[in-house]
Amino acid sequence: TLKSYWIRKGSAFSTAVARQETELTPEMIATGSWRQLSFKPYNFAALGLPPAAGHLHPLLKVRSELRQIFLEMG
Repeated sequence: TLKSYWIRKGSAFSTAVARQETELTPEMIATGSWRQLSFKPYNFAALGLPPAAGHLHPLLKVRSELRQIFLEMG
């Protein structure tokens, strides 16, 4: 079986890669240049960065160690 495909340049063909903007700055708003720029679509389904985890309070650490000791003693 022989398959062949014809590839043609479409209306949106371009050899240059257009960089989409990701941030709207106050300068863009003041000059009005944001109207001519293309912005990257926002992904509302993306997960954010996980919050930085804290540490246990020192007294809670001592309490858990004492609890473990008493549990091992019966």
